[in-house]
Amino acid sequence: MNDSLPGPGPEVAEPEAEPVEAYDPAGPAPLGVERAPTGDAEVDALLQRLGDADHLATDGHIEVYEDVHRGLRDALTALDARPGPPAPSPSSPHTPSYTPSYNRS
Repeated sequence: MNDSLPGPGPEVAEPEAEPVEAYDPAGPAPLGVERAPTGDAEVDALLQRLGDADHLATDGHIEVYEDVHRGLRDALTALDARPGPPAPSPSSPHTPSYTPSYNRS
């Protein structure tokens, strides 16, 4: 029986640890939301602008969202301003549309 304790073995060099990036919940993270074309170039450009938020920290999203919201609101307002067919003139069902002529004899 051998009462001697084994001595330290040969030193093994540990591999260098790669730097681990700390998780930053406020850091940029793409949402992966698909944006389908609408057929309106102005609206499609605004929806594409939403993709800019994917590359910004969350505190930068508000600027993008407000910009897109403003543009979409302006596009909807412009729809109301486009000329269309003339509106029918209001007439009351109780008011005759002609003035009868009475025969006075």
